Amino acid sequence: MIAILGKCVAPMSTEPLFQSNAYLKDCEARVLDCTGEGIVLDRTIFYPLGGGQPGDTGWLRTVDARSVRIIDTRKGEAGTILHVPESPVYGLAVGDIVEAQIDWERRYAHMRMHTALHLLGSILRFGVTGGQITADKGRLDFDTQDEIDRARVTAALNELVRVDTPTHSKWITDEELGRQPELIRTMSVRPPVGAKRIRLLEIPGVDLQPCGGTHVARIGEIGPLQVTKVESKGRHNRRVIVSWG
Repeated sequence: MIAILGKCVAPMSTEPLFQSNAYLKDCEARVLDCTGEGIVLDRTIFYPLGGGQPGDTGWLRTVDARSVRIIDTRKGEAGTILHVPESPVYGLAVGDIVEAQIDWERRYAHMRMHTALHLLGSILRFGVTGGQITADKGRLDFDTQDEIDRARVTAALNELVRVDTPTHSKWITDEELGRQPELIRTMSVRPPVGAKRIRLLEIPGVDLQPCGGTHVARIGEIGPLQVTKVESKGRHNRRVIVSWG
């Protein structure tokens, strides 16, 4: 709950602008709440930690030159997004208008690597038991005992990058997703139950699955890739690590 003028009211949700346009680098927003956990805005371009992708970092700046460094972004309650400040004393108040600006180079690296992992999953058609993304590498864990040929997978990844297919987001209902369970590849993370709309990432002819992350508009933006390591993480689990080629 948010306390405003001594009254407790239900918090408004944060409009996630990154879902409709992952290339936005800044936006104007209004402060809805300032708590010990973070700053809530009415709209944001900051992606919150989830699906193996780190939360965005960046800055919130006011017209009177106040500036708050944001070191992480997390999901809050009731559809809010928490912008975690570097210092607990950040000098913002409910109602302030700020310019939200992300660390674009870091975010764009996450977009490229996140999309690269979709390509990896399209080549290795096993269930996915885990994954993680950083600005310089990514990994997926696959539910398989099969040996994985690093050179073959690297070549297949770079051929997909060379073709430079566009990506698309589309929305379906949870009822529609329930009729197409084969779309869900991740075994450790499932789409939220009861959601009115679920976003799919489509790479025509390559991949189609639920994903709330940020992605590049064309596969060619990813750039050259290489499979740097394949590890056995159990009797029925192979970890594949990808980095820039």
